[in-house]
Amino acid sequence: MLPALVLLHGFTQTRQSWRRTAQALAGRYRAVAPDLPGHGQANHRTASFDACAAYVRALAPARTFTLVGYSMGGRIALHSALTLGPEIVTRLVLIGASPGLADPAERAARRTADDALAARVETLTIEAFAAEWGAQPLFADQPPLVAAAANADRLRNTPSGLASALRGLGTGVMEPLWERLPQLAIPVTLVVGERDGKFLALAEAMLVQLPNAQLVTVPGAGHAAQLEDPEAVAEAIHQSGSPSSSASA
Repeated sequence: MLPALVLLHGFTQTRQSWRRTAQALAGRYRAVAPDLPGHGQANHRTASFDACAAYVRALAPARTFTLVGYSMGGRIALHSALTLGPEIVTRLVLIGASPGLADPAERAARRTADDALAARVETLTIEAFAAEWGAQPLFADQPPLVAAAANADRLRNTPSGLASALRGLGTGVMEPLWERLPQLAIPVTLVVGERDGKFLALAEAMLVQLPNAQLVTVPGAGHAAQLEDPEAVAEAIHQSGSPSSSASA
């Protein structure tokens, strides 16, 4: 029987964002890519980190599985791995992800900003917010086809669902996990796009704290590496998980 794999998308995405990566992994895993609370067909679900951990476990195709998360989904994956334990999550892959904000003042400021954005989202159409979100510098220089596909995926959401996700799953509301990273004895692969300087620095800092981790950079890719080069990300997911200081896809 093929090993089980759970793929968690980022904020404003849906399970469809994993389609090409899952295709590249076909025949090697039993992959499940759920819509996270506040997104897609799960827009009505309670958006909280603990609720997501229970949701992931319930939807996993086997008792033990590899857990993969991108951006917001990476923060959820990290929280879920620590919550569920190594008897359930046997390997972790984090793509463009962070363990949260360690500084309380910075975290409080981010929560205020997320709450304000959530209130603003509720006044907009999904088309207007999707365009606004995609125009961020974080997604600059995405190939036109990638940007168009990402925008089409955002349109599968609702303003109320995304507002709920911001309030329940935003970086400001997340308890920082930096001090808990040494507890993760399972293999962890940190995947970052070569052009994603902010998250590359975060991954390098995480690498120091994780006891069994490796860093994979995806050449030429930005923040959403799984959208820009799904085959390279699929190969990173498929790696054995043996620790090393750095690697390139």
